Amino acid sequence: MLKGSIVALVTPFKNGEIDYNALENLLRFHLENGTDGILLCGTTGETPALAGDEKERLIRFGIQKINGKIPIIVGTGTNNIHHTISATVKAKNWGADYVLVITPYYNKPTQTGLYHYFKTVVENIDIPVVIYNVPGRTGVNIEAETTLKLAHDFKNIVGIKEASGNLVQATEIIKNAPQDFVLLSGEDALNLPLMSCGAQGTISVTANIVPQKVHKLITLALNGNYSEAMKLHHELLELNRAMFIETNPIPVKEALHLMGKIEREIRLPLFKMKDENLRKLKEVLTKYNLI
Repeated sequence: MLKGSIVALVTPFKNGEIDYNALENLLRFHLENGTDGILLCGTTGETPALAGDEKERLIRFGIQKINGKIPIIVGTGTNNIHHTISATVKAKNWGADYVLVITPYYNKPTQTGLYHYFKTVVENIDIPVVIYNVPGRTGVNIEAETTLKLAHDFKNIVGIKEASGNLVQATEIIKNAPQDFVLLSGEDALNLPLMSCGAQGTISVTANIVPQKVHKLITLALNGNYSEAMKLHHELLELNRAMFIETNPIPVKEALHLMGKIEREIRLPLFKMKDENLRKLKEVLTKYNLI
């Protein structure tokens, strides 16, 4: 079962290209600090700004360097079903363990359309699928009823990354899903609340900079030690908030730059952080002894 602290990894750039030296160091950083899984080509990885050949090299490189030590999830979802199926087949062939398939953005499908979209995808691929629900980015929410129908109808839909912020919806999924279906938190500020409702882990932005602490929080919660997990939850509150002071992944990439792990480079249409927010971010990172 997919569970634990899974990092939604940033994509480091240098001089307009993927910085593979920095990427290798980030992967090593996570292996050394207890991260339970790696997501490549997610929202935090600036996937919309990556060219097709860049994605392939990035995915192949990450899978080769991790070498089976921990699971790798690859984001393959788009708003075009043929592209999604093609990308998913390729990810499987390159050695991905799971794929993350986002709800189609911009199209604004109905719940019936969402069901048939995922149905068509899973009927044409052979790799475990995690649904990605992030209505703040896509403009559409996949409702609990639709998620549950998919989970019960298709064995290779194994989980959902829930980033809707809707605890009622998430709890309904956890309560009524098949036993081996997992819900993963998609919002760091809600990691512990969702874990207390039965989530099995997180796909985390904050884990990019404090992987050991996020891993510890999730492990404590999985083991039922909620009093200690709550202390960490409170400790990370301000840091989690700082990671979303501007559009993700602008703050987390700036934080990693300030920590000396990547270059200060992000791709348009995202842009460098405003001076006022940079000052606030530096204050928070200093408070956490990260810079």
